Amino acid sequence: MHQEDLELVRKLLSRDDAAFREFFDDYFPRLFRFTLRRVQGDEEVARDIVQAALTRGVRKLDTFRGEASLFTWLCQITRRELADHVAKAVREETYMRRLVDLEEDPQARASLESIPGDSDAEPEAVRHREDLISLVHTALDYLPRQYAKVLEMKYLEDLSVEAMAERLGVTAIAVQSLLARARSAFRDVGSTLSPNFGSAK
Repeated sequence: MHQEDLELVRKLLSRDDAAFREFFDDYFPRLFRFTLRRVQGDEEVARDIVQAALTRGVRKLDTFRGEASLFTWLCQITRRELADHVAKAVREETYMRRLVDLEEDPQARASLESIPGDSDAEPEAVRHREDLISLVHTALDYLPRQYAKVLEMKYLEDLSVEAMAERLGVTAIAVQSLLARARSAFRDVGSTLSPNFGSAK
């Protein structure tokens, strides 16, 4: 049994401020070094993972039994945080690979570009367009604010990528990346709201 570790945990559970300072001052640097080697030296990522691990560890202190050292116990928690980080990175990479440019997606393109209409259109076409406008705006409302903003700038204000970049204070490449994510999210939301989303007559 690791009596010193058990005593520290007892103090932590009793909300001893000095014990918390000792805990973080001692274990943060050690876990940071442990993690840094496993994230290719990315200090920001390592710091985030260790902070998450220590936070989780503090919440689970009442489960520490002293059978292993407190550092070993915290390393196990950190490994789980590392695994979560890797899994999240894989999900994000998979999502990015699924991004399809709107110009190559007739359904989503039709939905956005069908908003303008001729004033002399047939009543049925007018109703269809009004329903479509309502659906498009509902889809935009469901999107994160930044996604909706860039889609409106691109397709409703007809701004160029360069003009959007200037307004947003970012690079043109960043705008193109944001547009790609926004288009994909728009398609997903629209399809959820209506199975016929994007179908044009």
